[in-house]
Amino acid sequence: MSQLKQLQELMKTLRLTETANHLPTLIREAEQTDLSFTQFLFDVAKYEQTRREEKQLENRFKRATFPFQKTLDEFNLKEQKSLSNKHLNRLKDLTWIEQLHNIILLGPPGSGKTHISIGLGIEALNQGYKVIFTTMGDLIHVLKTEEITRKSQTRMKRIRTADLVIIDDLMFMAMDQQEANMFFHLINDLYNQSSIVLTSNKAPKEWGELLGDQAITTAILDRILHRVEIIHLNEDSYRMKHRSTIFGQESVSN
Repeated sequence: MSQLKQLQELMKTLRLTETANHLPTLIREAEQTDLSFTQFLFDVAKYEQTRREEKQLENRFKRATFPFQKTLDEFNLKEQKSLSNKHLNRLKDLTWIEQLHNIILLGPPGSGKTHISIGLGIEALNQGYKVIFTTMGDLIHVLKTEEITRKSQTRMKRIRTADLVIIDDLMFMAMDQQEANMFFHLINDLYNQSSIVLTSNKAPKEWGELLGDQAITTAILDRILHRVEIIHLNEDSYRMKHRSTIFGQESVSN
């Protein structure tokens, strides 16, 4: 075995696998530019650090489970005049996560709530925060199966230890008392520990009729609304305005 191969195997045993695989290139570049030993070792260490950070970011994106990836820069403010560029920039600086503030995005279907919530999640991931995205329907399913499946246990552990939890389509479906109670316990677990972004087409004052229990609703609202920014997205559905149709540009009434 050549000395280079031995060195690569040694680096792998030291858990420097990324650098071990890239070592021939690093050595070739060092020889071509006549680097000092110190500079070469610095480049090797820097490469390993960079690759580890990239892998960590990849893993955080994977665990976030976004249904799609759209950034805040891709959000068209001209289509949603109820949100100003100043407000969007305030959201992007993410100081509200450090302050454990919550965000509630209210508006009709297609108004951009999910896009903004995912954009905030991507911004947070890129700044080193742990983020989890879930729909309300999936969350209830995972809560109900947490005690019987390892997959749900792992999922709930990641939700409870995330810096930012995004819950999409809150109040899209009515809950029974057991589901509402489990949801309350999760919100209680996250309170003073994580920030929450909620999207809903129902204002908080309407949540009681869907949660089905006024006492639980009050307890949930007490924790969510303690530190919260409520953003109303009042424009018409972007999807409806820009829908494609097999009949060309005909109006809905035709």
